[in-house]
Amino acid sequence: MLLPAKAEVARHLRRYRAWERAMLASPDDRTVRATFEDSGYTLCVLMGKRCAREAADAAERYLRTNLVTYLSEQSGRPHVSAVARRGPPPKASDRRSLAGR
Repeated sequence: MLLPAKAEVARHLRRYRAWERAMLASPDDRTVRATFEDSGYTLCVLMGKRCAREAADAAERYLRTNLVTYLSEQSGRPHVSAVARRGPPPKASDRRSLAGR
């Protein structure tokens, strides 16, 4: 698993929290709300989460722990490789072209 540099995570988390405070101070300001949502999206992409709140929590955990602890907290179980999940590759005779469909 590829993880971002802790300095980048810290920078984006600070930005997200600052825009969160600004959005809570003036919830009717569309520009502030849009920038807050953009910063949340960036944090989601950075941390691999679907929700900004989950991404912020993950970023905080990542910053306060070491890599091994963070990865073990993420799932609580070992990661299964993609090859093991999919099974054996299909035989050449089983492959069909989808061209022309």
